Amino acid sequence: MASNRQQAQLKRQAVWITDAACTTALGDSRQSTWDGLINNRSAIRPVNGFSAPFSGKLRVAARIDDLTSSRRHSRVFSLIDRVLAPFSAVPPASRLITATTKAGIDFFERRRLGETIDSEDLLLASIAHHVSRRLDISGPMLNISAACASGTLAVGKAAALIATGLADSVVVICADLVTDFVLSGFSALKALSPGPCRPFDRHRQGLSLGEGAAAVTLMSGECARRHGRPLLGRILGWGASNDATHMTAPDRNGKGLIQAIHQALGVAGLSPDDIHAVNAHGTGTIYNDQMEMIAFDAVFGQRPLNVFSIKGAIGHTLGAAGGIETVIGLESLRRKMIPPTTGFQVAAQGVGDRVSMSAKPSESRYMLSTNSGFGGVNGALVIGAAA
Repeated sequence: MASNRQQAQLKRQAVWITDAACTTALGDSRQSTWDGLINNRSAIRPVNGFSAPFSGKLRVAARIDDLTSSRRHSRVFSLIDRVLAPFSAVPPASRLITATTKAGIDFFERRRLGETIDSEDLLLASIAHHVSRRLDISGPMLNISAACASGTLAVGKAAALIATGLADSVVVICADLVTDFVLSGFSALKALSPGPCRPFDRHRQGLSLGEGAAAVTLMSGECARRHGRPLLGRILGWGASNDATHMTAPDRNGKGLIQAIHQALGVAGLSPDDIHAVNAHGTGTIYNDQMEMIAFDAVFGQRPLNVFSIKGAIGHTLGAAGGIETVIGLESLRRKMIPPTTGFQVAAQGVGDRVSMSAKPSESRYMLSTNSGFGGVNGALVIGAAA
């Protein structure tokens, strides 16, 4: 079998992040979201205002209350416009990859209530069409809808296109909403926590949903230089797998996630010993958190490792999670700081001292980011610091 460094030789071009933005319930910018995370704030709270007949008993989430909608446009487009507000112009021929699980799902509820709405907003492709008009780009478009790993797989796909020379510039947009329908679905699965979620905590009771969006531009080094773009960091490796175990539950032994992590390390040309920080999926459900720690033990052994989750602060943003976590991972590397895991207090079995309720300094040059989703899908990225 080829070594990790030999596998990395397959990459033809370095993949640079030249622009990165996110909007979450903690704030409209990368800076405001980071500030909320580092200060251990949670945006998860009781939600109101739903009128569709899907209500479940558990109604806490991290919502962005001032998103607007109209007869013609879903709230998801207000969310996307907000994350793109500070975004730099991109080359017109850039490719576009979007990630969403439900697109304009709020229109489904409004239609159930008898409103006349634009049904096209329900289509996953509607986000790509909106973004291409908004950014005035004409390259090929693709939407990835792979449950909660959608954003991670979208960034990985974009990186692969650049690394293999099939694209010079790829824009990745990830976005998802919280609606009564979505809350009720997770409630039916008994996956929701009655209060804000507590990732990796001994007393965790489930996940909390959140809404948010991320926008990331990836470029080859030559393209970035040609357009005068800053080099914020690199996507060094990516991996994907499916454990084919259950429609909604992860494989208890973490086999799929282990495979995805090893793939990402192989593409990056790194060994497990090079990784000291992990931005984990960390939903706060019993089996996901347990599965991740089993996978991390299998890959990294028992050595010191900083593991954190941002979902106790911004909720689980579904298809947007991987994109937002890419942006936060990049920020963590830039600031040389590991944010706390909001909601974490007492370590669950197998967690040890890997997870902290306090921020920690870090000199790590690399960040592993992992996500897993329904249907057994797993994604992993290795993010590298700019220098």
